[in-house]
Amino acid sequence: MPGSAAGSLRVLSFVMAGFLLLMALGKVGWLSDSGPLTYELWGWWESAPALSRWYLNTVAIPGAPVFARLVPLGEFLTGVALLVGFRVRLAATVAVLMVLNFHFAMGILFQVAYLTNGYGPPVVGSLAALALGPARLPFSVRP
Repeated sequence: MPGSAAGSLRVLSFVMAGFLLLMALGKVGWLSDSGPLTYELWGWWESAPALSRWYLNTVAIPGAPVFARLVPLGEFLTGVALLVGFRVRLAATVAVLMVLNFHFAMGILFQVAYLTNGYGPPVVGSLAALALGPARLPFSVRP
């Protein structure tokens, strides 16, 4: 299927898998210590709009000990799923929700600068394309 849309999406799944796996690798320390995540969340709080501050105060910061374990595991598992082609649409949907959650908490979703952010539209758009694409891509593990 070289040159096909499904083949192109499969290449995109490899690229996004690499991105998610590297993001997870950068958060391995969170598995044993939620302090770095909590520190990062408080840093976002200072410049976040009211809605993001509410979310940080009521969900993210109190839940940091749990999220510090879930985020790297989620990034790792969705990255592996995209890499091997296992349930690509589900993995991409979960990944795009994780990314949007971070962007919402940061407050960057509410800024025009989001449209030029390298972690914004390119990542969200790529994951959305995979989430909306065909159920089976070439060179994928079959569920």
